[in-house]
Amino acid sequence: MKLPDFDYHSPTSLDEAITLMATPNARVLAGGQSLLPIMAFRLAAPSALVDLRKIKGLDKIEITQDAIHLGPMVRWRDVERHEGLAAALPLLTQAMEHVAHYQIRNRGTVGGSLAHADPAAEFPGIAVTCDARIHLAGANGKRVVAAGDLFVGPLETCLQDGEIITSIELPRWPQARRWAFEEFSQRRGDFALAGIALFYDLDGERRAQNVHIGVIGATDRPRRLPGAEAALNGQALSDEVIAKACAAACAEVDPPTDIHGSAEYRRSLVGTLLQRALVKASS
Repeated sequence: MKLPDFDYHSPTSLDEAITLMATPNARVLAGGQSLLPIMAFRLAAPSALVDLRKIKGLDKIEITQDAIHLGPMVRWRDVERHEGLAAALPLLTQAMEHVAHYQIRNRGTVGGSLAHADPAAEFPGIAVTCDARIHLAGANGKRVVAAGDLFVGPLETCLQDGEIITSIELPRWPQARRWAFEEFSQRRGDFALAGIALFYDLDGERRAQNVHIGVIGATDRPRRLPGAEAALNGQALSDEVIAKACAAACAEVDPPTDIHGSAEYRRSLVGTLLQRALVKASS
């Protein structure tokens, strides 16, 4: 189908973009890899698109001593090719291998993925798992929200009308951190039926501390799994401890049933992927 009629704007400053977003039913255009197909199917018909591509600095990757800052226009290919990210936050670069297909990775953006809020998308899950902070700006000023509070439902965020994601801030990791990412899709590059992102640290007696486990594809939004985390915190990762954590993870998710798989299948898949991720992280 053809796209519906809309006005197109390409501002050169963030202030100009915020002013244009005051237009009723205006939408931000970042990579367009989700928005434009939705418009083609007439599931959305914005009155105006505000393209952020000419605003300087929004495609910047900055790594400081304490944090990683990603501009909303950073593309997946930029993440894949950035040498510093692989050391500063390897879980992120590992997850990028599962994002769609290379044509989409050439255009898709981190800010667009967050704003679209697909519960099976990889980057929202990484943001939630890694305690990211999302910087927003709009007509009412600037604010910062935790990634875990950004998503309120499938394809739904707490973004107010006219707000724009201006930066994503992720804590930088210690080198000794253990981590893994596992997902399962029907074909490589498709959305995940379920996925697990995790990391933890080890204390002097090699017991897991600061366990973070996030899930995608099996819930209505990317979530942490506090029950599974509690089963691992303070424990050496024996087969018995891992089995208890996987059972807790299965009990915490309430997956949908659709043409791709039943709720029971997805629930079991969460446990299997968590078990694989924990074995990989501990090896």
